[in-house]
Amino acid sequence: MLNQELVRTRAQEISDSVARLRLIETLPLQAFLADQDTLDIACYRLQVAIEASLQLCYHVCAKQLRQVPEEYAQCFALLESAGVIPAELSTNLQKAARCRNLLVHMYWKIDYHLVHQVIRESLNDLEGFARCIVMVL
Repeated sequence: MLNQELVRTRAQEISDSVARLRLIETLPLQAFLADQDTLDIACYRLQVAIEASLQLCYHVCAKQLRQVPEEYAQCFALLESAGVIPAELSTNLQKAARCRNLLVHMYWKIDYHLVHQVIRESLNDLEGFARCIVMVL
């Protein structure tokens, strides 16, 4: 059985972070790149939203599918295979999970162009994922 409090808390973290990212989403690339505070907020809020999505994913995989993925991106693929989330959402969230690795581990240097792109392309997916999981409750 899913932990309802955990699901609601992580879904709220996604919602809160996406709301902050929506303020940044429409910035043209050059304006985005020109403001270090915006870059910092973008990276932090994107990381929080993706981490919360991954925690939800792992929780559902463990509790409902009785499986533990070996890597972050695989988690969303397992939910897709079980019919919990649609294929396109799974594919998009797998890309977001890979972006999370870049943000957390800061491989050499953060690619802010990629961060800008992920924000523009992934916010609806992150929100949609939270809605899908809350509906499973």
